Amino acid sequence: MSQKQGLLTDVIDALCCLPGVGPKSAQRMALHLFQRDRGGAENLANMLQAAVSKLQYCKQCQTLSEYGLCELCSSPKRDSKTICVVESPADVWVINQANNYKGQFFVLNGRLSPLDGIGPEEIGLDALEQQLEDNGVTELILATNATVEGEVTAHFIAQIARQYKIKVSRLAQGMPVGGELEFLDSSTLEHAFTGRRIIE
Repeated sequence: MSQKQGLLTDVIDALCCLPGVGPKSAQRMALHLFQRDRGGAENLANMLQAAVSKLQYCKQCQTLSEYGLCELCSSPKRDSKTICVVESPADVWVINQANNYKGQFFVLNGRLSPLDGIGPEEIGLDALEQQLEDNGVTELILATNATVEGEVTAHFIAQIARQYKIKVSRLAQGMPVGGELEFLDSSTLEHAFTGRRIIE
């Protein structure tokens, strides 16, 4: 195999790290970039390099940001007394696009899964508890996914919040069992927020 063929194979293998991208899809992407859009390939490489060097976790909410505090956490227009807990930065994007939630976020970047060795420390629950203790939070909205792990995570967080006498609600209406936030449309998500229920 020549050096060029080896390099192309390496690019295809690297693209397979993306979720939902198998060898065939990765091959199509790589061939498109190098046959028809070399400028796009160069721009993509530059943007990825810049993002890898600059993106970090927000010190307050744990979403991805190029600054110490993300745009949402540093905005004076957001309600700091309400925190919506989500599993990933993708969930923050989806909820923000629905345009009906004006509070703050906390991103777990995962969910509790003891079998996989993911406990409270791995998803930053110590940092969340510190915010509940220090920041005058009055309501915690649990927007973890409606999966077994998501439900367990929500229950665990609710127990922490009750220690600080904080109202805890859970997205309800519009959230299908087994569904994930990033695949919901804006209307369904709006109904889920409007119909959230208090956890007893």
